[in-house]
Amino acid sequence: MEKGQIIELKIEDMLDDGRAFGRCEGCAVFVAAPSAGTVPQASGRSGCRSAVPGDTVKAKITKTKKSSAEAVLAEVTEASPDRIEAECPYFGSCGGCTLQELAYDAQLSLKEDQVRTKLARLGGLDDPEVNGIIGAENTEYYRNKAVFAVGPHGEVGFMKGKSHFVMDIEDCMLQSDAAMVCADALRHFLKSGPGLAGKVIKQLTVRTAFGTGEVMAVIESEKKEFPGMDELIGLLDDAVYSLSRDGSGEEDEEAEPYFSLESVALIHKGKCHILAGKPTITEELTGSGGVSVRFEISPQSFFQVNPEQMVKLYDKAAEYAALEGGETVLDLYCGAGTIGIWLLDDLRRRDEAAFEKTKVIGIESVKPAVIDANRNSVINGLVNTRYFCGSAEEELPGMMGLSKLYKWNEVNERVEREPEIKIEKADVVILDPPRAGCDEALLNAVVKAQPDRIVCVSCDPGTLARDIKYMTANGYEFIEATPVDQFPQTSHIEVVAKIQKL
Repeated sequence: MEKGQIIELKIEDMLDDGRAFGRCEGCAVFVAAPSAGTVPQASGRSGCRSAVPGDTVKAKITKTKKSSAEAVLAEVTEASPDRIEAECPYFGSCGGCTLQELAYDAQLSLKEDQVRTKLARLGGLDDPEVNGIIGAENTEYYRNKAVFAVGPHGEVGFMKGKSHFVMDIEDCMLQSDAAMVCADALRHFLKSGPGLAGKVIKQLTVRTAFGTGEVMAVIESEKKEFPGMDELIGLLDDAVYSLSRDGSGEEDEEAEPYFSLESVALIHKGKCHILAGKPTITEELTGSGGVSVRFEISPQSFFQVNPEQMVKLYDKAAEYAALEGGETVLDLYCGAGTIGIWLLDDLRRRDEAAFEKTKVIGIESVKPAVIDANRNSVINGLVNTRYFCGSAEEELPGMMGLSKLYKWNEVNERVEREPEIKIEKADVVILDPPRAGCDEALLNAVVKAQPDRIVCVSCDPGTLARDIKYMTANGYEFIEATPVDQFPQTSHIEVVAKIQKL
């Protein structure tokens, strides 16, 4: 194969980045979507924007290597039986959704296969036990957090795929109505305001609590104050309030859900300032046992973006943790404390006496999230939790005496410090790291704590597989994993895995 050559191949798989995969002349070929527009499709059907598994396509070679090649989609000559027409007008240009032309059942099958493949190939596991993926009932408008980029001309939306160009997005099939009306309010403000777009106002984050209807808008700005700040707050408030009104401006009793803007914050140089309303919003989630758990969320704390699937994910984590009472649980990368609190609440519903003998110790690097975690414990009536601020990779080894801990003194010197708590052993460890996975120093500390069970929650099957490989080489065995589709229409997948001491 040569650069510029048109080849024909059948698509076998899709990668995490949205590229399709097939083989031609014994060579692996990675097929990217065209940069703009659609390509022809056989049988006179409307054009398509990407290749999906089961398609037979023509593709133009853009780069060749010894055993692989890169190509761009030129035509779909035979459509996959799983191909559907994407509803979103931005699909193929916006860098968010990559699977909208693939039927949802096929999306689930694809993701489940990817988890199994990565655990085997990267984790060194022979025929790993992967349960059927837990799909979503709602595959649209499910996100409780929207992060909108701001362009230089007042664009408010998302980045165009593989670029730094901000697309003006007037509607998104994944975001809440509250998020989209806030984005529209900011767009109106920027395009009629004093030249703040992209220079002063960089980003807008909207968090929506579906269980309570509370909404938070977070503005990222180069300045702590800017012209028209009060006007913008008013526009955001009016926009959210409009969701409970009909076209005449009268209250619409059938409007559901009822959203209210409860907090407006500004992030300037990494610090958060509350401009209006409360410092947090409250989400309420109902578990499989029918009991509600409440969480307060601050502007900078981590919270799962799909609350419906979050319940299923945490229920599975509670099953894998299998708390019986009296355990010490380490909740690492604990965020706002949600998983540890969910586990304790699950145990309390099953056995009050066992619950009282169990404790959770959480570590999180984001200070506002640690404050949220402590507050969430109080809200849910828990007194057997303790949360510490710091890098889990540093704090846990220090708490176990495996390494030294340091701090900066009043004259900006780095000096040794004592750990806030000493840990010798844990019974259960919860690992919920960022996409990059766990640092080896942390994994070393985890296995030295000799927990009976480790529950891994991961948004990247590849780094999960790598971390599992370390644990299985150090006295633990992989039992099973369950994928949970937290991100329908996208290539991302959440996985919860059970690891057990040999």
